Amino acid sequence: MHPLLPEIKDILMIPRLVLIKGAGDLATGIAHRLWRSGFDVVMLELPEPLVVRRTVSFATAIYENKIEVESVKAVLCHSTDEIGQYLDEKIIPVIIDPLAESVKALKPPVVIDAIMAKKNTGTFLTDAELVIGIGPGFTAGKDVNFVVETMRGHMLGRVISTGSAVDDTGVPAEIGGYGTERLLRSPIDGTIKPLKEIGNIVKAGETIALVDQAAVKSSIDGIIRGMLYSGLKVKKGLKIGDIDPRGEKVDCHSISDKARAVGGGVLEAILFHYFFIKQSYNIRS
Repeated sequence: MHPLLPEIKDILMIPRLVLIKGAGDLATGIAHRLWRSGFDVVMLELPEPLVVRRTVSFATAIYENKIEVESVKAVLCHSTDEIGQYLDEKIIPVIIDPLAESVKALKPPVVIDAIMAKKNTGTFLTDAELVIGIGPGFTAGKDVNFVVETMRGHMLGRVISTGSAVDDTGVPAEIGGYGTERLLRSPIDGTIKPLKEIGNIVKAGETIALVDQAAVKSSIDGIIRGMLYSGLKVKKGLKIGDIDPRGEKVDCHSISDKARAVGGGVLEAILFHYFFIKQSYNIRS
């Protein structure tokens, strides 16, 4: 056997607890893949997360107390004392923890920053034995061990061990020939009131939501793939929803191909760290 290939005893030594900062759709794709691979996952969120793709985001548990995405369940957890119970029941606990104080309380061996703020909002190499940053805003070898690429294209899901992900362009990738036209943005500062539901088919020019009394209209025909919760305060220009031009072909209750790819990259980074980097270090020492 190759000296760096893992043996059964090495597999059993991989720590199971993973803490993910953020519980939006990309974070959910990561959590789902890790959970299905045998890891115990804990997720942290804001008190009112601005989650657009809420049918496939474990952050929805903040508003509805629980959610199930592709047969994996998550619940709102009110205290770190409850975590063990939910993990024993094979449920992902989602904790309201905007300052990520649970990192210090739980001391997880693996921390993943999937907040998707496009910048590092407070994640450090010292947070855990293995720290992974998702998307732009992190530098592998400086503030995290690895970065996983989130830009659609040839490098999507790539594990970066030195350097950073591609900078955020602010321009969404095209789907069905549409890019920025797919997005619904708030025309003013105000309170959102959706007039349509996720999964509804809409036509170009149709009013999808109101921000106070200002109408938010669709620019294209398609299906509503995401929409913020009613009653949330939003700023002018904020993404409040998105339309998929592929229409009824889209399953709004399935994890996206992008989230699955990023989840695969995270799983690769964890296995690479524990099977090869640590194993190589042990052999040399």
